[in-house]
Amino acid sequence: MTFVDDYLPNHGPDDADITSHDAYTNGVPHATFTRLRTEDPIHWTEEKDGSGFWSILRHDDAIAVSRDVETFTSSKGIRLEEMDEEETQARLTMMELDPPDHTRYRRLVSKGFTRRRVESYEEQIRELAIEVIEAALDKREFDFVHEIAEQLPMRMLGRMLGTSDEDGHKLVAWGDALLGNTDPDFTDFPVDLTDTSQFRMVPFRSPASIQIFQWAQVQAEKRRENPTDDVISQLLGPDKEGVPLTDLEFNNFVTVLVAAGNDTTRYTMTHGLWNLMNHPQLWDAWKANPEFTPTAVEEILRTSAVTMHFRRTATRDIEMRGKHIKAGDKIAIWYNSANHDADQFEHPFRFDLQRESNDHMSFGRSGPHLCLGAWLARMEVRVVFQELMKRVDRFEPNGDIQHLRSNFIAGIKHLPVKVA
Repeated sequence: MTFVDDYLPNHGPDDADITSHDAYTNGVPHATFTRLRTEDPIHWTEEKDGSGFWSILRHDDAIAVSRDVETFTSSKGIRLEEMDEEETQARLTMMELDPPDHTRYRRLVSKGFTRRRVESYEEQIRELAIEVIEAALDKREFDFVHEIAEQLPMRMLGRMLGTSDEDGHKLVAWGDALLGNTDPDFTDFPVDLTDTSQFRMVPFRSPASIQIFQWAQVQAEKRRENPTDDVISQLLGPDKEGVPLTDLEFNNFVTVLVAAGNDTTRYTMTHGLWNLMNHPQLWDAWKANPEFTPTAVEEILRTSAVTMHFRRTATRDIEMRGKHIKAGDKIAIWYNSANHDADQFEHPFRFDLQRESNDHMSFGRSGPHLCLGAWLARMEVRVVFQELMKRVDRFEPNGDIQHLRSNFIAGIKHLPVKVA
């Protein structure tokens, strides 16, 4: 059997408040997204502490909004948080820019993330994966997130940034505080539970950004004295017009790399193992048929959809599916919903190791904001599962899993397992 018809043990309630971080602590409330996708695919969503926003829930609408950067801009922020102009400018990153400014940033480091360049990393990634996996398997019982899923992306990111594994551990903690900025397990300043106004001028409204800024400036000084062939050195170089990034632009760029370069891939791996552990027949089928790997990896990516949404802001009045979206309205593109749209995916809640048509949006899929690290993430996920299947016949649950408290990132933060 190469598929299971309902891979989720719990679809959650069908009336969840999708704006609430607490609504995701038992997993994504897919029943709510399924109902909205069917009844009201462009849904006006009220917010307790905001102006409200339009939820884009179907795959074809998500593609259309992603492509139309003139009508749906990223320049007002990519999270639902509302910022004034001063905050927006202070926290500006590549993700909050539209072409041509976005293109200028992306070109600085894009050569390090092309498919060809990433393929050249495979031997190094595999060596790291084997080292991490074998150290974890020696324990027989462990937290998969801590011992494996966070280790490989962190160490590989360190290689690409030109830093040590020792620095990598700090980067993981800082990255957790950034993307987990609503979870008390990861930060002393969860944005909706404490007063974070003192950090409103730094990315993710998090003090971890200040620590990353300080670290980034030390790294920059080292590269200016001794340039190397790493991502930090690339960021310090001039753009196509000969203009280098300012210190603020450089600091914000590094902050985004730290946040996105570890956590999202970690949670993708973890979701993948959780699904396979819940359905061991899939593990057996993949292990017996390694040729399933390319499609199996894409199915892990589709069903995990770690970054659940990105925000856009309407630049003009527009009508979609009979709804009147006004200039200035916030729009949330829900990738987790688009990835389970029955109009796009036959049997959307089937986990199929051999799914042939898999035009998922886990990397944004379309438009200039396609995830820079997409090929690296694919390779890291592929290599980890290849090396695990060479060594493990079966994983079994060894305690309760814990989900991240976040309406932005779908993450399993603890996954206790034992090797059967």
